[in-house]
Amino acid sequence: MELNISMDERMKFYNVSGLSIALIGNGQISTAEGFGVLESGTNNRVSNHSIFHACSISKFITSMLVLKLIELGMLDLDEDINNRLTSWKVPTNEFTLDKKVTLRTLLSHQSGIIDPEGSFGEFDSTQGIPTMVELLEGKTAYCKEAIQVQYEPGSDFQYSDAGFCIIQQLIEDASGRPFEVMVTEHIFRPLNMNNSTFVVQYISEVINDDFSCGHNKNGHVVDSKYPIYPFPAAAGLWSTPSDLAILVVELMNSLQGRSNLGLSQSKAKEFITSQGCKEWTGLGVFLDGAEQELKISSLGWGVGFQCMLVAYPYKGTGAVIMTNADLGVHQLQGIIGEIFNSLTL
Repeated sequence: MELNISMDERMKFYNVSGLSIALIGNGQISTAEGFGVLESGTNNRVSNHSIFHACSISKFITSMLVLKLIELGMLDLDEDINNRLTSWKVPTNEFTLDKKVTLRTLLSHQSGIIDPEGSFGEFDSTQGIPTMVELLEGKTAYCKEAIQVQYEPGSDFQYSDAGFCIIQQLIEDASGRPFEVMVTEHIFRPLNMNNSTFVVQYISEVINDDFSCGHNKNGHVVDSKYPIYPFPAAAGLWSTPSDLAILVVELMNSLQGRSNLGLSQSKAKEFITSQGCKEWTGLGVFLDGAEQELKISSLGWGVGFQCMLVAYPYKGTGAVIMTNADLGVHQLQGIIGEIFNSLTL
C-alpha cells in the first residue's frame, strides 16, 4: 500500500500542522511515516515516535484489556457487574429488574447508561483530577449528575463515556490495582507499545519532545496546549499510529490462534461480532461488512486532535491516522477521510 496523495499540499489546505500514519498489510505494519510539525511555528518535526492524543480510541485499548482479564478469570462478560464492583454500585431501578448491566452491554454502549448533557469535558486545573467514584456519583464538574440506568440494558444504543468509566472502576475493584498499571502490565509491556501512556493526570511530568500539541481548525495551538481528559479508560490515551497498529496486528493474530497476549480465538471473534440490538457494534469497536470484508473502526476526536483506526482483520490490512488538529468536522469529511479514501486496504 502506498500513500497516493500529496500530503504536504493537503495538510496546508486543511490547516493541519502535524500528521502521522501507520499502514498494515499482510498482517504486519508495512508503513509508518510522519508529516509536518508537532507545534505550529516550530521546526519540531513529526516522526514515527511522535505521540498524539488518541481520545476515544482509548476505548479500543480498554476493551482489549477487558478481554485479557476475562481470559484470566478476573472478569466475566455476562455477569451483573455489581457482583464485582466494590467502590461503587450501579443503582438498581425499574430498568434493571429483569436485565442487569454487564461488561457486554457496557462495551457495546447498550448498558442503559446515558451521558448527562455537557459532561466529560477537558481537564480543568481548577477542578482537579476526579476519582471515578466521584465522577459516577455526579460530584464533579465533569459529570454533574449521578450515573444511573435510564433504559433497559440491551434495548438501545447510546454512546457513553460514563460506561467506560464504570469499566475502569470495575477493573480497579476486581484487580485491586490502578487502571493504568493494569494496561501497562497486560497490554503495553507484552506488546512493546513503548510510546503509549495513560498517565495523563501527570502529563507535565511525562511530556517530552515526542508529544504533539493540539491545534484548532485554523491551525493555532489550543489554549491548554496538551489537552487531557481525566477519565483514562474512556479518553485518556496518548499514543502513536505504530503502537496502535501493533494492537490491531495482535487482534489479527488472535483470530488465527497466534495471540501474544494469550487471547483465545473465540474471544477475539466475539470482540468483532455484532452485539445486542445493533449489528454495527462490537465489543468496543464499530463494525461494517461481513466475513472476509468485515471492517472494524475506532474514532478519536477531542480538543485539538482527531484520529481514526480502521482495519480489515480477516484480510490483514488496516490504517491508523492521527492528526494534531480538530477540524470541526467528522474525520471522514476532513484530511483523515481523504487519506483513507486514497488507500487500497
